Amino acid sequence: MNATEISFAPMLPWWVLGALGAAALAVAGLAIVRRAPGGLLRLLLSALLVAALARPTLVSELREQERDTAVILVDRSGSQEVGDRTRMTDEALDALESRFDVLPRHDVLVVETAGASMAGPDRGTALLGALRETWAAVPKRRRAGTFLITDGQVHDTAAVADFEEMGPVHALLTGNPDEDGDRRLSLRAAPAYGIVGKEVALELLVEDLGPEGTGQGGALVSISADGRPLRTIGVVLGRPERVALTVEHAGNTVFEFGVEPGPRELSLANNRAVATVNGVRDRLKVLLVSGRPHAGERVWRNLLKSDPAVDLIHFTILRPPYKQDSTPIRELALISFPVRELFEERLEEFDLIVFDRYARRGVIPQLYLTNVADYVRGGGALLDAAGPAFASRVTTLYESALSDIYPAGPTGRILVEPFRPVPTEVGRRHPVTGPLVAGAAAPRWGRWFRQIDLEPEHGRVLLSGAEDRPLLVVDRVGEGRVGLLASDQVWLWARGYQGGGPHAELLRRLAHWLMKEPDLEEDALTATIAGGRLEVEQRRAEAGPEPVTALAPDGRMHAIELRPVGPGRWRGAVEADAVGVWQVRAGEKTAIAGVAVQNPLEFEDLRPTAAQMAPIADATGGRVLWLARDVVPELRAVRSGGRMTGRGWLGLRDNRAYRITGIERTPLLPTWLALALGAALFTWLWRREGQRG
Repeated sequence: MNATEISFAPMLPWWVLGALGAAALAVAGLAIVRRAPGGLLRLLLSALLVAALARPTLVSELREQERDTAVILVDRSGSQEVGDRTRMTDEALDALESRFDVLPRHDVLVVETAGASMAGPDRGTALLGALRETWAAVPKRRRAGTFLITDGQVHDTAAVADFEEMGPVHALLTGNPDEDGDRRLSLRAAPAYGIVGKEVALELLVEDLGPEGTGQGGALVSISADGRPLRTIGVVLGRPERVALTVEHAGNTVFEFGVEPGPRELSLANNRAVATVNGVRDRLKVLLVSGRPHAGERVWRNLLKSDPAVDLIHFTILRPPYKQDSTPIRELALISFPVRELFEERLEEFDLIVFDRYARRGVIPQLYLTNVADYVRGGGALLDAAGPAFASRVTTLYESALSDIYPAGPTGRILVEPFRPVPTEVGRRHPVTGPLVAGAAAPRWGRWFRQIDLEPEHGRVLLSGAEDRPLLVVDRVGEGRVGLLASDQVWLWARGYQGGGPHAELLRRLAHWLMKEPDLEEDALTATIAGGRLEVEQRRAEAGPEPVTALAPDGRMHAIELRPVGPGRWRGAVEADAVGVWQVRAGEKTAIAGVAVQNPLEFEDLRPTAAQMAPIADATGGRVLWLARDVVPELRAVRSGGRMTGRGWLGLRDNRAYRITGIERTPLLPTWLALALGAALFTWLWRREGQRG
């Protein structure tokens, strides 16, 4: 398609050409009035001169017809998976694409979107926001119209105002308009954290939706924790209910709520809700008993006092009971060691007991050491930072009721020589000592100079020292844990001797492992939900990974492939596409992760509706169709301003847009032609004048 027009490129300013033309016209006109011969020829010659100076040109635009663009936006949000809406969507999409065969000048752009990513994971279906971003890449002159295939549950209509530029907008609604009832359960409030052993309050709401409003009556709600059924409660429909649940352990506890189906149900997807509560200990109580004052005592005290989550009780034995001298009792500025109160009455209150260079000197009787052993077997934690007294058969705690729970015994030797603590092979894989080396082959820590020689009996050796002998040994005893550090010179690292070492991190991680910090478990299986995926991590200190399977809430079994991510650590993931509790198993270990509804607003109301789409279709000249009872109509191209819908057809704008591909310029009075005509007219005029003479 071409367009042609005449343009001028004068060699002189227009006012000069005008003056010349007026003068020539006046002279020629005077000659004609006086009936002088050659007047008309002079007029033609003057006109030719002015025309040649004006340089008229024929300009032709070379135009190429542009194809109009229509957009088919397909709603793939969660509510579109209810019933047979997915089937309706796919069939409508296929039918629409086939209808474009009769529109040779129209292109179709199909965009499928879940919608939620456009507006955040909890703001419903942002379908029109996705449409606006799609149209932003199409010039306005080529926009022909929009088709929306959706169930009508769109939550961003207020955020888009320029529908006219997207129209006509035709909405093809999935679902059945008679689907007007559904039961839903929602969590109104759920804490992210809870104190271990304490109750947390959660608020839930059960509603029966219908054309007459929220239904009345009651319903039964089942509650489980980490996949273990707790109880079933009755709730009143439409009224928020507060439920108190106990956080039984540290780390994540997954609470799942499920309501029985209602009389009218569209989907059971919104009949369940999951809340994950992270259990934390209120205050960790630690008892530190120092056998005598020494340089390393302050290291332990400073470390434990610096942790705001730790309540520390510290006693240093300054005067054993057998010491006899003439000092009057009233002059001794000492506090009597409350042995009975600590090791009988309040023993179970402590999360960790630390013996720091403690020696048996009759301060703690055997009966109370038996209580300590029973306390560990029942779930307590004991750490012995041994000094030289541990190597003596007379003063060692190993020759007491604690011998059954110690992971190693003294050989009687004290190794006095420079050495550097080095993680063992197991220690590099253990979460207590592995992160300290961060992959280094031989850490350049400061040296120590004294170590009690040990003979391991059970447990795991995490650090070795002089002569490659065990330096740090840990073990699980019954429900509790024990650690034995065979040196009292960790304070050298704290003082920065020869560059020091990670004393604070080592002792902190060791203490928290003994107190069963979930993140420091060496043989553990953890499962978390992130970005719609179930992420699994397996940690093993002495062996390779075990096969891992995940049981979905709907009963499907998934095998998870693990990949190494560090010493003793493997990770894998699988799509978490079902709402509820996922159970992950590896050998005898089980982990729980809860998948909540990723888009609560999306599942708040699953009933199909035309309420959101009808105003948009009316404003743009479009139409709303229910796919459950209407077939996809034929398509027509309609000039802008025409009617865009009719019986059995839907319209698209025929913009007839074009783009200019080039310009052709053709002079109307070429120089050679002007010269030839001028010469001819001049010759003719000269001959006329010659004949007259």
